[in-house]
Amino acid sequence: MAFIGGTAEVEHSCEDDKLREECGVFGILGHNDAAALTALGLHALQHRGQEACGIVTFDGNKFNSERRLGLVGDGFNKQSVIDCLQGELAIGHVRYSTTGSTVLRNVQPLFADLHSGGFAVAHNGNITNARTLRDELIRDGAICQSTSDTEVILHLIARSQKTRIIERFIEGLRLLEGAYAWVCLTNGMLIGARDPVGIRPLVIGLLDGAYILASETCALDIVGAEFVREVQNGEVVVITEDGLESHLPFPQRPARPCIFEYIYFARPDSMVGGRNVYEVRKDMGRQLAAEAPSDVDVVVPIPDSGVPAALGFAEASSLPFELGIIRNHYVGRTFIEPEQQIRALGVKLKHSANRGVIAGKRIVLIDDSVVRGTTSKKLVSMMREAGAREVHMRIACPEIKYGDYYGIDTPDRKELLAATMSCEEMRAFMGADSLTFLSVDGLYKSMGYEGRDNSMPQFTDHCFTGDYPTPLTDVKGNEMSRQLSLLAEVR
Repeated sequence: MAFIGGTAEVEHSCEDDKLREECGVFGILGHNDAAALTALGLHALQHRGQEACGIVTFDGNKFNSERRLGLVGDGFNKQSVIDCLQGELAIGHVRYSTTGSTVLRNVQPLFADLHSGGFAVAHNGNITNARTLRDELIRDGAICQSTSDTEVILHLIARSQKTRIIERFIEGLRLLEGAYAWVCLTNGMLIGARDPVGIRPLVIGLLDGAYILASETCALDIVGAEFVREVQNGEVVVITEDGLESHLPFPQRPARPCIFEYIYFARPDSMVGGRNVYEVRKDMGRQLAAEAPSDVDVVVPIPDSGVPAALGFAEASSLPFELGIIRNHYVGRTFIEPEQQIRALGVKLKHSANRGVIAGKRIVLIDDSVVRGTTSKKLVSMMREAGAREVHMRIACPEIKYGDYYGIDTPDRKELLAATMSCEEMRAFMGADSLTFLSVDGLYKSMGYEGRDNSMPQFTDHCFTGDYPTPLTDVKGNEMSRQLSLLAEVR
């Protein structure tokens, strides 16, 4: 993405028709294998970001940093790399960029030499007043080296007049709007923090006496750590060799975690808010079956994210579940070819019809969400080409009508299918025989509630309702710039 003369230029692939993960963070204090465990933890969080990864450690004397573009398995697959990351304190990050391009200067953890010593930060989320704060800081003489919203916190800490580093960090947090889960590292301290309503997740684990912070419990599982608890919304935890200390610096507000952690982002084997994500997704499928029963022969998931909901739908409907679509797991981004007729075949690189269970059948396709609808349209067409008599679509979440500014990469609102079309228009666009989305109340019922409490919503669900839980200072005309610098980024 380039930002030149005040215009952001963004290219969207019509094949990339899913919400993109935000980022994943991991930190550990007090373990001899801190860097290796951090690399393992990041590997478990790879689904949250595949563009870049990084680790910073402290060895008792100096900080060590390795930041790489690409996957964790590519950047940290050699013992020689891990050996360079000495120390019992480490933090790490996997990145999908929602603010700032993926170039090395934006790869986290970011590090700064402060008057009080070194400070490294890794961030999951999006600061919705980052541009405003950045402009004020630059006006006062700050020199920004990245185009990431994460860098703002380093400048705020550096300019604080408080004595203790934790007080300076908290003072900086008070100026931030939006969503964040932080893990930070000093020369003897691991810090974790969640925004006041807890939009982005962060959990605490324990391994052989060493405390761990991570975006999801699956990162604790891979290193054999015990789950202790979640960091509370609005909580700042400070971990030293003496143990864990909790701070609650903000006025207490009801938690509103991001509902999309349950729908799509979190790994199915993770526990989020005390709920097993896999079981929640099955319950969404069951609720969808209750709201929109289908007179069909077979239930077919759109892999991989639609599988749990499809299982729940099939169970509740007493219908057979079949893998009517086979996903190729060895294809990343669709190849870009010059000829339109070749480009049009792109979906077949990722998905193939399993004709043996489709031909002659009435099928219902189950997916977790619809964004632009381009992939759904191609899959419906693929099912018909494979001989399906009828193709019905059922979506295990409500219509996505509003953009996200908290770390999920949603298209501009005009590109969201449900923001521009009625349900019948979407059905016709996809070419399906019928189309139904899970209702907002049905979504809440699948989470164990009677429905959405409109006076005090239990989750951050703005993509469906337009109810944003924080100020959106930098949002202008339903858009927020994804680039904070005039410098054009060349990958």
